[in-house]
Amino acid sequence: MLLKIKKRSDSCSSEITPESIYHGRRHFMQQSGRFALAGLGLMLAGCSQEGEAVSKKTRADAIPSQSGPEWLKKKVLEFNPSVYTTTEALTPHKDVTTYNNFYEFGTGKGDPIRNAHTLKTEPWSVVIEGEVAKPGRYHLEDILKPHAMEERIYRLRCVEAWSMVIPWIGIPLSSILKQFEPTSKARFVEFTTLHDPEQMPGQKASFGSLDWPYVEGLRIDEAMNPLTLMATGLYGDILPNQNGAPFRLVVPWKYGFKSIKSIVKIRLTEKQPKTTWETSAPEEYGFYANVNPAVDHPRWSQKHERRLPSTLLSPNRIKTRPFNGYGEEVADLYKGMDLTRFY
Repeated sequence: MLLKIKKRSDSCSSEITPESIYHGRRHFMQQSGRFALAGLGLMLAGCSQEGEAVSKKTRADAIPSQSGPEWLKKKVLEFNPSVYTTTEALTPHKDVTTYNNFYEFGTGKGDPIRNAHTLKTEPWSVVIEGEVAKPGRYHLEDILKPHAMEERIYRLRCVEAWSMVIPWIGIPLSSILKQFEPTSKARFVEFTTLHDPEQMPGQKASFGSLDWPYVEGLRIDEAMNPLTLMATGLYGDILPNQNGAPFRLVVPWKYGFKSIKSIVKIRLTEKQPKTTWETSAPEEYGFYANVNPAVDHPRWSQKHERRLPSTLLSPNRIKTRPFNGYGEEVADLYKGMDLTRFY
């Protein structure tokens, strides 16, 4: 269930995550942001002395810092607390950053962390084109500059039936799109990943019939939904390369392959774009890719998922929820649609 933060007790570290050191720091950052909104004294109630001590530790004592642009590190570290969170335990940082699907760096789960060091994230620019009043090539810093970062704790459900809970840092996609002034003809948003086989060795391989660059898309109302996020960080730091640095999409009610990584182009269009997996295997991967336990993948059931970390003897198996548990916020987007046909 998605929760709107109302009380400090909703996000105490003991309730949310085993990454206690990180959350000591996160608690400190949240304190600072909320102090500006007043009510600090009430929000601190119930937090342990141990948590207060942890909040004073340096970041280096928590999670190793990621390499990347210093301007982005500074901006990400200034994140604000968000109204979007969950009381479910966070997936440990190690699992989030070492168990990844990012075929541009290889098809194995451990390939991205081994190979993604070749990705250069500075300078980084994004082309904005199509049905907008202000098209052009923009440096990522200029795109992000007008916006405040916020942390959002979302569930991530992979189409392969495993899942995580991740503390992303980013900016609502709606805020970013508005600065380029979409026209009335903009009905879809198409995203494209960097195509550079020298930096992304997986693009040199001919995996099945995948065509590079990787392309994904959303309807404009999905893109403008408050939940849809453009992430530049996780766990209080900038995105690691293997997680889609420096600029990726996060759509928490859809299967993870919709949340395209390392974006270099955003195009607004009248026509529905052809996405990479939809083109490669349309019988398995549709355009919408909404999490739906009632619609199985042709090769496996979607009724349950493995919440990481898990092992063979302790699979941590849980029931999959429609729209990944975000139905209250997004179900109206699909009112009257046959979600078996439009999978």
